[in-house]
Amino acid sequence: MENLLNIYISFTDISFDPIALQIGPISITWYALSYIVGLLFSWRYAIFISRKFYSISTEVIDTFFNNTIICLIIGGRLGYVFLYNFSYYSENFLEIFYIWQGGMSFHGGLLGVIIAQIITSKKFKVHFFIITDISSITVPFGFMLGRIANFINGELYGRITDHPLGIIFPNGGPLPRHPSQLYEALFEGFILLLVLNILFYFSNLKLKPGFITGIFIFLYGFFRFLIEFAREPDPQIGLLILNLTLGQLLCLLMMVIGIVAIYISYFNYQFRSNNA
Repeated sequence: MENLLNIYISFTDISFDPIALQIGPISITWYALSYIVGLLFSWRYAIFISRKFYSISTEVIDTFFNNTIICLIIGGRLGYVFLYNFSYYSENFLEIFYIWQGGMSFHGGLLGVIIAQIITSKKFKVHFFIITDISSITVPFGFMLGRIANFINGELYGRITDHPLGIIFPNGGPLPRHPSQLYEALFEGFILLLVLNILFYFSNLKLKPGFITGIFIFLYGFFRFLIEFAREPDPQIGLLILNLTLGQLLCLLMMVIGIVAIYISYFNYQFRSNNA
């Protein structure tokens, strides 16, 4: 136990500055930088994929990402307000607009991105699932950076643990906790990015619009569902049905939606192949 305690103490000596860049009076946090770099990477990579595999113009991708930035912020914020802290914001309405104070929901942001995909698909008459497939193989890089930024900020930490990987977070009390942000960065970011890109480049799944999207939704939901067992529940919500968190219940829904998307994609592809 003494050796483990030494490990925990050594981790507490690591101090990260949440400010990544300071240019005069302007401060750029690691979290903001992760959003900027993640979006830039996804944008440029999406342009490459759309040109090489789908003959989609740059204008389509540019418009999609412009729509995404707006819908992501609105969806993420409203998702957090209505799903995670409605009682507070119903009494402090103006603070809904204080997005610089934090409070964004992944599932709300995802809904916002889907709306951006629908708008772009209808405007340019591009297959909806082609746009979602392109999105699916590019965005996990941003997830990875975002979770690393959460770790640097010492936020969204995990539950109390006696595992050697436990870390004593400044805002998490005196006991070591799971670095669940890093678990998410690994599985929801790096591994998801790797798996989806391998499937895209080394299989014929790119010929089945929606299949990659379905795998993305299912795997993200699956990884997040498991990691939530190590992540500290939101204090204002706690544990719900079967001692599951709200995030886990939403991830179960994601897994079902992923399976449905895979089925629809496969059925449509088989129908087209049989009637070619």
